[in-house]
Amino acid sequence: MLFENVAIAGLAHVDAPHRLSSDDINARLKPTLDRLGIKTDVLKDIAGIHARHLWDDDTLASDAATLAGRKALDDAGIEATQLGLLVNTSVSRDYLEPSTASIVGGNLGIGDTCQNYDLANACLAFVNGMDVASRMIELGEIDYALIVDGETANLAYEKTMERLLHPDATEEDFRNELATLTLGCGSAAMVLARADLVPDAPRYKGGVTRSATEWNTLCRGNLDRMVTDTRMLLLEGMKLAQKTFVAARDALGWVVDELDEFVIHQVSKVHTASFVQAFGIDPKKVHTIFGEHGNIGPASVPIVLSKLREMGRLKKGNRVALLGIGSGLNCSMAEVVW
Repeated sequence: MLFENVAIAGLAHVDAPHRLSSDDINARLKPTLDRLGIKTDVLKDIAGIHARHLWDDDTLASDAATLAGRKALDDAGIEATQLGLLVNTSVSRDYLEPSTASIVGGNLGIGDTCQNYDLANACLAFVNGMDVASRMIELGEIDYALIVDGETANLAYEKTMERLLHPDATEEDFRNELATLTLGCGSAAMVLARADLVPDAPRYKGGVTRSATEWNTLCRGNLDRMVTDTRMLLLEGMKLAQKTFVAARDALGWVVDELDEFVIHQVSKVHTASFVQAFGIDPKKVHTIFGEHGNIGPASVPIVLSKLREMGRLKKGNRVALLGIGSGLNCSMAEVVW
C-alpha cells in the first residue's frame, strides 16, 4: 500500500461541545466505588484521562461526520459534487441500514456518480479508509475522495453508568466496562486527491498493516456497552505493533530519529507510554489529546493530525508517522510527508 500520486487536499476536525470530567464520573459512581472498596482513581491516575467531550444528546453520528466533512471540503476548496468516493469510518452509526455514509452524502449533496459506503474496523477504520480511497485515486478511477468519522458516546456513558450503579454490580463488572468511560466524542474528515491537482499539498505515502485476529475476543462493543480486557489488549496490541513497525521500517525506510511527528491512536497514558518506550520515540514528537478528550476511536488519528496543523507544528517536508491499533486485532502504520 504505497502511493505515488495521492495528496491530502483538505483536513478538519470538530470537538464536541460539552466537557465531562473524570471527577464528575467518580462523583456519580461514588456509591459503587465505596461499596466495592475501590480507592484508586483509575481514570485519572492510571489512564491519564481527566475529561472527555460529549455532543448534545440528539446529535447523530452522521451529524457529527457532516460537520467535519463540510469543513474538510471547504479546506480543500472543492464542492461535494466533485467527489468520486465518500467513506464513513465511524464506529458509531445512525442505523444498521441505510449506511451512515449515505446520510452524510445526502447532507453534503454529493453527486449521483459518487460511490459511498461505511467501512468498519474498530479504531483503525479511518486509516483503512485512506488506503481504500488512495488505491482508487492511484488507479485514476477518481480525482477526489472524502473520508469522514463522527463518534458519539453519549448513550454508552448513560447505559454504562446505570449498570455500574446497580446494587449487584461487581468489581469484575467495573473492570470490564471501565474502558467505556474513557471514550470521547468528536469528528474528523479528510479530502484525498490526485497529487497533480494539488501539487503543494502534503503527500500520503501509504503504509503497512498486520493482523492478529486470534485475539478478536479482547474487546466486544455495541452502541450501549463495551466489555474490554484492557491488560491483554495492551500486551497483545504491543506485540502486533512491534511486528508492524518492522514491516514499516522495511517498506517506508523508517528510522525513528528521522521522523518528525508521531500521530498515535489516542487510548490512554499507559498505551502511549508503551508506544514511546517500545520504539524509542522522543515524547516531544507525540502530541496527546487523551487527557482532555479521551479515546475518540478511529477519529483520534485525523483529529491529532488536524490539531498539529492548527498549532503550526507541521512544516513543509516533515515526515509524519500515523500509528493505530484496532480491536480485532489489527495494526496499521503509515506516513504523510507534509
